[in-house]
Formats: sequence, structure tokens, C-alpha cells
Amino acid sequence: MSIEWVNQAIDDLRAWGRAREVEVDADEVRLLCDYASDYLNVNELRDFTPETFDELLLSIYPRKVIAPPESAPETVAAARTLVDYLSEAGHASPATVAGMRARLDDIGPRMPEALADPANFGMAKSLFSSIGPESLEQAVPIPSGELPDLGEAPCDCPGCTPLPAVRLASEEELTEALRTVPKLAGGPPPGDGEPLDAWAETVSRLLEDDTGGEITGHAELDEGLYDLFDMLYRLQAPVPLQVVADYLEEVSGEGGIDVAGALDRLAGWGMVRLDGAAAELTPLAVWGLREHYLSLGLDAPVAPDLGEADARGLIEGLLEGLPAELAEQDISRWLSGRAPGEAAAELLTAASGAPAVARGIAITIVDRLGAEAEPQVRDHLDDQELRPHVIHWLAARGLGAPPLTQDELLWVSVDMLALAMPAAREDPEIFAENMAASGPPAHLIEEMWRVDHPDVVEVLELLGRSIPDDTVAKAARKAAFKARSRAIR
Repeated sequence: MSIEWVNQAIDDLRAWGRAREVEVDADEVRLLCDYASDYLNVNELRDFTPETFDELLLSIYPRKVIAPPESAPETVAAARTLVDYLSEAGHASPATVAGMRARLDDIGPRMPEALADPANFGMAKSLFSSIGPESLEQAVPIPSGELPDLGEAPCDCPGCTPLPAVRLASEEELTEALRTVPKLAGGPPPGDGEPLDAWAETVSRLLEDDTGGEITGHAELDEGLYDLFDMLYRLQAPVPLQVVADYLEEVSGEGGIDVAGALDRLAGWGMVRLDGAAAELTPLAVWGLREHYLSLGLDAPVAPDLGEADARGLIEGLLEGLPAELAEQDISRWLSGRAPGEAAAELLTAASGAPAVARGIAITIVDRLGAEAEPQVRDHLDDQELRPHVIHWLAARGLGAPPLTQDELLWVSVDMLALAMPAAREDPEIFAENMAASGPPAHLIEEMWRVDHPDVVEVLELLGRSIPDDTVAKAARKAAFKARSRAIR
């Protein structure tokens, strides 16, 4: 997904809506743009066509998004708003706009049925929405869309907040990048020795020395650079310029700060890249900051390139946690190096017998593959743990698949909820909200204790703590007791 063009499109759409007093459902439009980018090769707003909305709303949306059928009008309305903006902003011709509006008129009454039809559900769409609409699609952390909090610098004690692993550019790429840093005037940075050694000294000076405003144009901002860059290093994601600006204004403690000028100067030093409405660390900054951390005796790990790993290494690396963009790049590179059938065979073999979360990551990557992987996916119908997932995969692509038995339905229900447990522990309130909206019914929960799944007791206990409906929660606790008793026997 190209996050940059989507972010810019949403910013422009919001501004357009404010100027015309038009209510814009930015979250819904962002989701449409994200999916169009991920699956339909839409790389800018001009790429939208009438056919794009057919695929989005009648195929991709039902497969990927957990939403009740009655929510379809809201999604179609958001799509209409997007078309209005495309028209007024000149991103689509009048003929194309007319075609889009006619297509949406046709889609409107059909979308509720598409959302309700289980045959449309992708394997990545959780049976119960237990960890949110998109969690099972990627199975790796993804940006939430909420603005990051830069209000308080994290403790740099390695025991309290260990530094995240980062991906480093090659020495050749970094050395070449040094030649383009404006403040270095096309030459090596000041200092003795090799260029990168000198650059590390420069970064340490920017962070630690009393530079008196030489870097940002404001002495008080220079003093706060360590905290700013430490937080950007930990976030490892583009940060909206307004968030950085708010932080800088807070650090300054007074008005009259030229925030835009300060950011431009940081870009001139090769430390940040200004991309549309966001800022992010440059590869040079990441490398220099890591060298500085190492000089302080901190553990600053390097993220392995999972694109070069085998299937087990890919899954294990994703389980350890990576920033969403790095994870997405690694998954894409890993898949690009294999034929679809080969990728499916490797992933499913690695998933066989694995814990639920590892199995879930493998399955969600397989869900990206098309029907050409059918033989290799079908080969795993005899695997008890993978069979229900394979059936979902086949059915979602209109390929011949046996129906799920009641026992298989119960097993995959527990398996999906087991995949949800790490996220549920991290944010129990969100998990509870999702369960309230579309959790498993009581009659299904009452039978789960019979399932031969290693996580069944923990899953039922989680449901008993989380489901707001007292009757259903009680059924979960009772089933958990039965499951523990069964395990003891």
C-alpha cells in the first residue's frame, strides 16, 4: 500500500469537505483507498474507475471487512462523496464520473447481500470480528490512523523501553546519500576518518552538543532534538507534520517559532524527509541514531530482512514484531521471489502444528494468493488444523470445497479466537467492543468446551471476562470449567 498518496488524498478530501461544509467519512474513504491501492493497482486518485468500485464494494469489501449488511449504505455514501471530490478536483473526467455514479446506483442495493453472504468471506475475515476488521488481514501491526503521541519523551533506560529493531540501508546507499545532504555542501561531513564515521560524529553533535540554534534556527529547539529524534526512531512511521509542529511549539515554550523553517533546516541536515503532510527519519538519520545509541551502551538491534528468509523464518520474524511498513515490504519481497503455489506450500507446511498466532500469520499471507495456488492449498485438506482454513480459502475463490462440519466450525472458531488473544490482552476494551458487536452466540460457546484445541480453555476464559452480555459471558465461563475438567480427565 502506498501510504503517502492515501494520506495526502484524505487530507485534501477533508479540506475540500470543510470548504463546502460537506460531511466527509474520512475513515471509510481511507479504507476504500487503502484496499484500492493494495489490490487494484490504484496508485493515485486518477486511477479510480467505475470498475474499481465494483471490485471494492462487491468483492474486496465483503471478503476483508467485518461489517453488518445494514452498514452498506454508509459505505456507498462514502464512495459517493469520494466521487464528488474526484469530480470537483479534476481527478476524473465528466464521463468517468457519470459512470461511477451509475455504478454506485447499481451497487447500493446489492452490497448488503454481498456483506451477508458467507461465501464471499475471505479466510482473513474473522468469524467473529474478535480482533477488529483488519487485524486478520495483515496479522502484523498496522497504523491505526490515530495521531502518535509526541507529548512525552520515553525513558531511554534499555530495561524500561528497549529500542525497536530497525532496517538499515547499505553502506553504499548511505555513502551516496551523504553527497546529497545540502548542509554538507555535497561533500563528506566534518570530521576525520571515513565519511560514515564522520557522519556519526555529526549526528552525535546535533543531539548532544550546545548548538545554540545552529541546527533549527532556535536554541531551545536544538536542545530538544534528542527527545524528538528518539521518539521518531521508536515510532518508525511517517508522522503528520502538524504533530511534529505541535511538539516543537511545546518544546519552545513560547510563540514566534518558525516551525516550517525548523523542519526545512532538519531536512537540510539530512535528518528528516518531508513527504507531503508527514515527516519521517531518513536512512542516514536511522543509521546515525543507531550508532549514537551504541556509543551510549544501549542495545540497538537491526531488523533482519525477512524477504530472504524461509517460510518459518518469515513467520517467526513477523511474530517478533516489525513496523507495519517494514513488515509489508518483507512480505511482498518474500512472495515476489516465489510462484504462488510454491509460496502456499511453504507457508502451510510451516503452519502445520504451529501455535495459533503463527498459523494465523501464515494463513493470512496465503489469503493474498490467487486461484493458481489451488493445488498446493488443496493438498492440506487432510491436515486437521488447516482443513477449515483451506475450506474457507477454496470457497472464497469459487473453487470446489467440502462444507464445514459442525466440529470443524467449532474448531476454527476457537482457533480464530486464539489468534485474537495477544491483541485482546493488549487492548481488552477494544476486544470487548468487538465481541459485543459480533461475538459468537451463546449456543456456539456452550459447545466449544468439546473442541480438541490447545487454547480452548484460555479462549473460553477470555470470552467469559470480555463479553458484555452477562448471559453469554456466563455460558463462556461454564464452558471453560467443562474444558478444564475434560483436560484433567
